Amino acid sequence: MRFFLLIAGIFITSKIDLLAAEAGMPQLDPTYWASQAFWLILIFTALYLALSNLFIPKIKDNIDNRENKIKDDLDEAQKLKNLAEQKFGEYELSIENAKKEVQKIIFESKNKMNLEIQGKKKKIEKEIESEIKDAEKEIENLKKDSLTNISSISEEVASKVIERISGEPMNQSSVKAAILEVTKNNLGKYL
Repeated sequence: MRFFLLIAGIFITSKIDLLAAEAGMPQLDPTYWASQAFWLILIFTALYLALSNLFIPKIKDNIDNRENKIKDDLDEAQKLKNLAEQKFGEYELSIENAKKEVQKIIFESKNKMNLEIQGKKKKIEKEIESEIKDAEKEIENLKKDSLTNISSISEEVASKVIERISGEPMNQSSVKAAILEVTKNNLGKYL
């Protein structure tokens, strides 16, 4: 359309006498316009063909390659994003499983420790009971021995006290009988 307007403009201006043509500007002289139009059409046609057949396809190919590269990069980025999300999900799942496993191990260890503590506690309680029984037997034996020792010491002390007071030794069997009677009467208070 522009081409036709250009040609129409050339023909219109060729009919008008231009003042600049007389002054020495040959491009405005209508006698040269046919050759100028020829070269104009030839050059613009050559430029058009060169642009449309050589440069524009290369530019279009470059743009298409760039778009394809961008699309491929975006697709690859999306795939990597999906893979990363999948790996992150697997990571979270493994962390969750590890936490559950740790809780399970802690629970089992706690139960095992409680059982061991209970077993040791029972063992120690038995040992304590055994020690208490042994101590009670020892105390009982000491009581019996002390009573016997107290009786013999009491007999000696009583004999010596009576001997010093009276000046004469006293019969051992009567001292023994007196201490035995006092011990029987007072023994219930201390045992």
